[in-house]
Amino acid sequence: MASSASPGPGLLALWRRLRPWPGGRWLFSRLLGWRVPYSGSIGARIDRLEPGDVRVVLRDRHAVRNHLRSVHAVALVNLAEVASGLALLTSLPPGVRGIVTGLRIDYLKKARGTLVAESRVRVSPVDQERQVEVTSDVTDVAGEVVARATVTWRLGPEGPRPPAGRS
Repeated sequence: MASSASPGPGLLALWRRLRPWPGGRWLFSRLLGWRVPYSGSIGARIDRLEPGDVRVVLRDRHAVRNHLRSVHAVALVNLAEVASGLALLTSLPPGVRGIVTGLRIDYLKKARGTLVAESRVRVSPVDQERQVEVTSDVTDVAGEVVARATVTWRLGPEGPRPPAGRS
């Protein structure tokens, strides 16, 4: 992370300012993609953003497809990670930072059509470094889970960190 301060409060403030306006969700999603270019590469749209509760929508289109005429596995993992990250970052208590340390995903069926990734998390107070796992389910238009990702985050209090190799 470029800064140790959690971006969650700023994301929520921007979302709440833009969401009510026509095109506000689209603009928020584009701004997020500009700020986090790789995550923005799939062109997903943030549909719901509340502290610890996120819904992200991905349209099925040529740019995210594979040779099997379904949504590419990496687009699915990107979508799931975006949902987990927004859910976690917007739920962090003040003074806490987080970084992804692991990610696993199960692909349960071919993903076709509009997809929705949802993630919900509640974080208890963090007074020392610890791991938190956040799950994101990706569903298709029939509501069937096509992929389930578990993202491991290392959380810790903001502030200076000791140099590597020292405690």
